[in-house]
Amino acid sequence: MLLAWFTALAVPGTGAEPLELVQLEVLNTDQGLLIDFDTRFELPNGVEDALQKGVALHFVAEAVVLKERWYWRDRRVAQATRTWRVAYQPLTFSYRVNFGGLGQTYPTLGEALRTIQRSTSWRVADPIAPNDDGKYRVEFSYRLDRDQLPRPLQIGVGNAPEWNLQVERTVPVSAR
Repeated sequence: MLLAWFTALAVPGTGAEPLELVQLEVLNTDQGLLIDFDTRFELPNGVEDALQKGVALHFVAEAVVLKERWYWRDRRVAQATRTWRVAYQPLTFSYRVNFGGLGQTYPTLGEALRTIQRSTSWRVADPIAPNDDGKYRVEFSYRLDRDQLPRPLQIGVGNAPEWNLQVERTVPVSAR
């Protein structure tokens, strides 16, 4: 039975949309370098089935601020990471989203996903000075962290496309 469950997870789902980055804004303000992002996606059938069976899903947003250099590799100025954990609570038929030390319960999967799909005013670095003539860019990524899945499931999903929910973008940053 366990083998059938892992085999079912490896079959691509139908009707699942890939992860889409709807908005990505990098603002250089007095408070620092702030990122606003908004993603849209629905969990593929196999991923949603695993969540319903008690597998917690971890989503990670990562931003790396780089200063371009012509004579060497680009210098990493800052790096920031945010992680959300989504789990199904079978006793209450609800979904629990944990972010840092905080947790919130939602009655539907759609509401829980909407919470993790966007972030506003996320401070990733100190402000860039107006007189700084360097060229900066932010490399942003948002993904389902398959490394935090239980080990047997990591092996079972392998390179299944429905478990590959991720998006990456690079955005130039200008001085104020």
